[in-house]
Amino acid sequence: MYVQDLEPVAHSLGLSALVAALPLLIVLILLGGARMKAHLAGLTGLLAAVLVAWLAYGMPLGQTLSSAAQGAVFGLFPILWIVANALWVYRMTVRTRHFDILRRSFGRLSDDPRIQALVVAFCFGALLEALAGFGAPVAICSVMLVALGFDPVRAAVVALVANTAPVAFGAMGTPVVTLAQVTGLPLDSVASVVGRQTPLLALVVPLLLVWLVDGRRGLRETWVPALVCGVAFAVVQFAASNYVSAQLADIGASLAGAGALVAVPHARVPATESVRASVLTGVRSEELDEADPRREVLRAYAPYALIVAIFSAAQVPAVKDWLAEATQTYDWPFLDVAGPDGKPVGGNVFTWPVVSTGGTLVLLAGVCTAVVLGVHARVAVREWLATVHELRFAILTVTSVLALAYVMNLSGQAGTIGHFVAAAGAGLGFLSPVLGWFGVAVSGSDTSANALFGALQVTAARQSGLSPELLAAANSSGGVLGKMISPQNLTIACAAVGLAGREGDLLRKVLPWSVGLLLVMCLIVVGQSSPVLDWMLP
Repeated sequence: MYVQDLEPVAHSLGLSALVAALPLLIVLILLGGARMKAHLAGLTGLLAAVLVAWLAYGMPLGQTLSSAAQGAVFGLFPILWIVANALWVYRMTVRTRHFDILRRSFGRLSDDPRIQALVVAFCFGALLEALAGFGAPVAICSVMLVALGFDPVRAAVVALVANTAPVAFGAMGTPVVTLAQVTGLPLDSVASVVGRQTPLLALVVPLLLVWLVDGRRGLRETWVPALVCGVAFAVVQFAASNYVSAQLADIGASLAGAGALVAVPHARVPATESVRASVLTGVRSEELDEADPRREVLRAYAPYALIVAIFSAAQVPAVKDWLAEATQTYDWPFLDVAGPDGKPVGGNVFTWPVVSTGGTLVLLAGVCTAVVLGVHARVAVREWLATVHELRFAILTVTSVLALAYVMNLSGQAGTIGHFVAAAGAGLGFLSPVLGWFGVAVSGSDTSANALFGALQVTAARQSGLSPELLAAANSSGGVLGKMISPQNLTIACAAVGLAGREGDLLRKVLPWSVGLLLVMCLIVVGQSSPVLDWMLP
């Protein structure tokens, strides 16, 4: 048995924390300073974590490599299993041209560009984030806004800022699932606290979007539909994450936001020519004027309806219990780790939810989508393989970062840093969202930031007497605001709208909003860690 020692370097917590932080510092410097590709930075950081665990912490090399293997396996299943199948569904809609039909359908909901920004960037972007995440909403929504006549820079900025509120529950809840896994906290507990933080962003972001599209006039003329959309999104995201399912939170919220927006009379008022002339400085795609048969429009919406239906059915208690029967639990080989108190850690056991995991349910929805859209089985398989090939570098990145996180957690490195950071005391409430924000800004992924810092946050919380669930959730909720300034997302946005090389221009436009919203989230968490807002917590 390997027993974690939190002060292995000269019996000093400070020196041990400095050494334990080396893998994280290496990843952050390589990504942010040297601008190394994310998968290479992740692999380099993993190597550093293995060496620190083996040489500094005395963890046997076999156990160190076994913990890295467990992290990599978790990265593949369920995380990448969800992402690959969700992107596969999207690729089939593109291949059959039903995605173009969907885009035209959105364009007909309103001719007001401010309402179009809410429908496309906020509501549909949230649905894409719920199903796929990992940059897909920014790329797709940017292209759709340009086709509607938006200036490329404005389209990219709107798509980036909109991609905030849904991120914590994106890719079928992958970030919060990862957070629960690496911290050992129950998923329901973590999701419920995140669901009492990010909905507050949803109240603000739609108002911010209409401001970005049309300034003070946009806010004055369309604040009612923007606020109604945000309230509907926030209420459903809160309710789903607390009482239904973290995997369904963004799906339900995005559909509720879109439905509420369409139902508001203000949203259907035609835009004046002066508004359209000042906002739509680009060239509107002529494809938007094509008429689509009602049957094809229904088929275009079918993949998303199928996913909602299948995930909803999976939450029925009888079905949920039946699916859970296939879950396998294994003693992870070559791994026998105890905490500083001598008690075995949860990482010694690996749970494999074969059928009940989100990725398998999305796969089932994908098979149904192929039938509904008329995609031949051979073509569907080819598209799935193409999706995996497209994700090859993301696969390397996610598996290496998760392997790094598992090595740091099981060797005791994260515990050492957590004990050291706990010296901040009450200031942790303010610093926790900042740490998540910084992690996402560098890695481009709330999932990666949760894997890197989740266990650290929980350890620090326990040492300082704060709620572990609160600080773990704060890591994810603060992280969503770093998404819009991450180099990966900026590059995706620029490439999508033909602004390659102008990432710096976009960064300057979105950075103030990212920092401003982060400050709001920090104040929310500080309030929730004190008697001022602690009534908000479950």
